[in-house]
Amino acid sequence: MTFCEKVRKKCDDIWEASFQHPFITALADGTLPEEVFKYYVLQDSYYLQHFAKVHAMAAVQAKDLSTVQRFAQHADETCGAEISLHEGFFELLGITDEDIENFEPAPIAYAYTSHLYRVGLEGDLSATLSALLPCYWLYYEIGERLKDAKPNHPIYDKWIATYSSEWFEQATREQIDRLNKLTDNLSKDRHKELESHFIKSTHYELQFWEMAWTKQKWSLLIDEVNA
Repeated sequence: MTFCEKVRKKCDDIWEASFQHPFITALADGTLPEEVFKYYVLQDSYYLQHFAKVHAMAAVQAKDLSTVQRFAQHADETCGAEISLHEGFFELLGITDEDIENFEPAPIAYAYTSHLYRVGLEGDLSATLSALLPCYWLYYEIGERLKDAKPNHPIYDKWIATYSSEWFEQATREQIDRLNKLTDNLSKDRHKELESHFIKSTHYELQFWEMAWTKQKWSLLIDEVNA
């Protein structure tokens, strides 16, 4: 198996937990409360800003101009398209300037983006891509699973259409192929290191759904500490 096939297999239980998470199942059948999705969109927009910046870090780490160009394009096209999608959701969900001004990243959103930055700052391109790839790959597989779902909701229909689209599939497969090439002939120790980055990001993806589902706040964590 390729490196990506192996690490994807190791994460299968976490992946399956994402597929079965109530946020995803409720989105698929159209019963997800809009307030929950509104919370998710604001947190995901924060995440995407940093996702784009880590792509820029990856472009700096690249050793050839072609790869530099592709990571710059991914930052522009993939993140740009998703941010545009979210901006459309802002209007549909009635998100106001006040909502944006008062926004604070939730603990998981903050931790996940911090993880990406740490890997990017301490590692090389293979490490950075190992941390970035689960976001592409999981959303693509969710889009594939939900492509025939009919939530009959203008926002959720559009969300599913985006992640089941051909352009998103192509972007995902390109990054999978790139990571396989980068990891070819690396030592077992290096593979373990890269697997660790990939698995941590996969855990954060699952926790992101739970964060949105519960509308996680810092105050809840403080209350738990003081209890």
